[in-house]
Amino acid sequence: MRKFIYMAALAALTSPVWGQETYENAKIATEDLNGTARYVGMGGAMDALGADLSTISSNPAGIGLFRKSNASMSMGFVSQQGANDFGGGHTTVMSFDQVGFVWANQTSETDFVNFAFNYHKSRNFNHILSVADRLNNASLNGVTFEKQLDGFLYESNADDSPRLGSSPAYQCNQLDETLMQYTDIVWDGTTMGYYDATGYTMDRATKGYIGMYDFNLSGNVNNSFYWGITVGLHDVNYRHYGEYTENLIGDGIAKPQDYNLRVCDEREINGSGIDLKLGVIFRPIAESPLRFGISVATPTWYRLTTSNYTYLTDWGGRYNDGTAYTGGRARCENFSHDFKLFTPWKFGVSVGHTIGTNVALGASYEYSDYSALDSRIDYSNGWNEDSESDTEMNRHTENTLRGVSTLKLGAELKPVPELAVRLGYNYVSPMYEENGFKDQTIDSEGTSVSTATDFTNWEATHRITCGLGYQIGKWNISAAYQYATQKGNFEPFYYESPSDPDVRVEANKVAVNNKRHQLLFTLGYTF
Repeated sequence: MRKFIYMAALAALTSPVWGQETYENAKIATEDLNGTARYVGMGGAMDALGADLSTISSNPAGIGLFRKSNASMSMGFVSQQGANDFGGGHTTVMSFDQVGFVWANQTSETDFVNFAFNYHKSRNFNHILSVADRLNNASLNGVTFEKQLDGFLYESNADDSPRLGSSPAYQCNQLDETLMQYTDIVWDGTTMGYYDATGYTMDRATKGYIGMYDFNLSGNVNNSFYWGITVGLHDVNYRHYGEYTENLIGDGIAKPQDYNLRVCDEREINGSGIDLKLGVIFRPIAESPLRFGISVATPTWYRLTTSNYTYLTDWGGRYNDGTAYTGGRARCENFSHDFKLFTPWKFGVSVGHTIGTNVALGASYEYSDYSALDSRIDYSNGWNEDSESDTEMNRHTENTLRGVSTLKLGAELKPVPELAVRLGYNYVSPMYEENGFKDQTIDSEGTSVSTATDFTNWEATHRITCGLGYQIGKWNISAAYQYATQKGNFEPFYYESPSDPDVRVEANKVAVNNKRHQLLFTLGYTF
């Protein structure tokens, strides 16, 4: 078996690419549990109970249950457990999470037509990932070397040296090109080669959010049937900075012994999206408060731009004659890439029941097939349909992602009319196939603009929530606590030669955890 390929993964570690790549696009397509403190405190299980502003995006018919106008605002703190501040990222941050209102308009004795607006942070990207492991004498430049042998980078001359003037194929990403053209690590102008590595460290800090602006029209028919429609606008703001350092083994002649290669990467993703959500809630038994909900959300149609600033440096070590190596620096070309991303449809069913005015119980189930995530090549300068599906990347997505089920359970108890106690549980099934990997041989623009080969196959998400609410006249003050945990298996890279089945190189899987705490406060006013 030909060796190497481990370090390419390294580069991957430092810079996830958001341009039409399965693993990175999946991050944009998913959502957090966030909104008002009541909604979060009950695990989000309010889709059939309604009468909370956060149901505007989960089941729009929930706004139809308001009989009085209401306004609320929410903010709090989010903290990551088991991590350290890095690269401008912080483990604990303050977050403005929600603001909105509903205007209840009574049209008859039992009927209402309501109008509502709500902003909430549907995705909080703040996260710090730190990984370190052995590389067993492989390296990032070894990956580039192997890809060159497989014909993915440049055409070769008769003596197998690369024609650096040729145009690289899609499978030549920015790191490959930098290593080939602007350093002498893989190609020194005379010979092709590579250097092994003993281990790596990687730190990456991500920041930013997706803000959702929802506009709702809903209604109540005879206190037995509720309907709603919501138009949502999405605002994507993503930033990250990462450093990946690898300990290389030189020969003491052309390169010093035991020196280091580091990949530093800054990336940002900006863009917007739009979707449509429909929902109904009905009470099948007039004498019973038991009600059922059905909701459906169209894909979110995103138009996004990703841009990066990435560079490589090497330093440290000495030659055999004792001379110190002074090091060097090579920069990847600054790159900006437009693309479109269409998320899958989402379907939901829910049930809610109240016992007098003291107890409320809710349960919801949602399903979305993320294997149908549609990465698209954007040829336009606006929102027209001048785009086409990235067939090769979508095929990879179909084999890597799967359908996701979300279960939400919640309860609210009022020991006295003014005080509410809330509990909730929220479960999200795994999105990633257990043996999925980031394929570096896909003939796609998403591959060509990449400076990352790492990936994490995250497992299920478990969220436990609780909260309190207190009514003072027309004012309501609520607080909620959320603990979320998710395990995953991280790999810095995986390479499988399409020309030789025996050439398959992968680094050790590293177990990682994402544990987050959220403390959320909501101030509401009824008028």
